[in-house]
Amino acid sequence: MSEKWSKKIKKWMTSKMELPADIMMDLPRVTMVGNLHIYIENHKGLLVFKDNELRLLLKQGQLLIKGKSFVLKTILPEEILLEGYIEEVLYLNE
Repeated sequence: MSEKWSKKIKKWMTSKMELPADIMMDLPRVTMVGNLHIYIENHKGLLVFKDNELRLLLKQGQLLIKGKSFVLKTILPEEILLEGYIEEVLYLNE
């Protein structure tokens, strides 16, 4: 099955069956609590971690988080909990 056809089927199933888009379309789920915590699910790997930057690989593109005093509280194969002062969250479509 072509990738284009597969995407159309997933979009249709998501809308008609009221299924969560993040699960059906393999999208990341990002949950923030103020600017102190960020929880990311469904990423494809850690690319960069510094005390002021976190970069994750996504199925399509990357997620870049900038700030200060970063600490990884939880790191699992597809989930990350980051604490610190979050200044910027960017989706890079590269």
